[in-house]
Amino acid sequence: MTDFDPIASARRVIEIEQQGLGLLLESIGADFTASVNAVREMTGRLICTGVGKSGHVARKIAATLASTGTPAYYVHPTEASHGDLGMITGNDVVLALSKSGETKELGDVIAYCRRFATPLIAMTARGDSVLGRAGDFRLLVPDAPEACGETRAPTTSTTLMMAMGDALAVALLEERGFTAGDFKVFHPGGALGAALASVQDVMHSGDALPLTGEATPMADVLLVMSAKSFGCVGVLDDRGVLVGMITDGDLRRHMGQELMTRAARDVMTAAPKTISADALAADALRLMTAGSIKIMQLFAVNDGGEPVGILHMHDLLRVGLK
Repeated sequence: MTDFDPIASARRVIEIEQQGLGLLLESIGADFTASVNAVREMTGRLICTGVGKSGHVARKIAATLASTGTPAYYVHPTEASHGDLGMITGNDVVLALSKSGETKELGDVIAYCRRFATPLIAMTARGDSVLGRAGDFRLLVPDAPEACGETRAPTTSTTLMMAMGDALAVALLEERGFTAGDFKVFHPGGALGAALASVQDVMHSGDALPLTGEATPMADVLLVMSAKSFGCVGVLDDRGVLVGMITDGDLRRHMGQELMTRAARDVMTAAPKTISADALAADALRLMTAGSIKIMQLFAVNDGGEPVGILHMHDLLRVGLK
């Protein structure tokens, strides 16, 4: 049995990579701005390339860029040498990753960029390397110690490249004014898609809405409630504005022999919680579960207070929110 401490090892790794990130933070300069401008102004796509661990990082950077509004994809440099160079056009920009900058497999990609004047962004730790010298723009990452000690397996270096790629993607996102609504277009599925869904994407509208007037007798209100199957009815004033809501709980509180002779205004809960149809469905869920009293139904209203949709808690659970 040894004295090895996994927690101490983990902390050492994180501290080493944290120090590398600190150096990266201080190194960001003019070439980063120039790289952002080159990608922003291109009319094609950003081609990310690299081999080994740098290749895995390049794939991730391409995926992040594509999901945040910058057309991008990954090209393997070896496959590029066997025909995939044809995937790179004069309208594109190439982002090549190599810590040493001497990766032989990138040679044909570099030569192709020079031949056809395709802008090349070099992400490397060595500005005087083959890749560094060939780059029109250089995103230099610090040549910081790898976190694995003697083996020098890519650890800190890939973390720094990943962070640089994230910085590039977010800078482009912010410059374009890319919104959560735009992001949702590229993430329609899974938990992320659910989190970015709007109330309008989930709500029921039109004839499905359970609505009645303030003066409607409760006998008729119950018919609407039963027919629409939401367990509630929205109460409108003469202008069509939602002024109240009747739920199963309201019925229980007013249960008695005179209930059927009363009007909707006498039983309703006035000024119920509402939400805009443009709001995120996640915001609707927070509104419905906030406080000590949870609500199962929520009306969406327009700027004038008129109901345009209704949500049931089950609708939010169905799309994956919880």
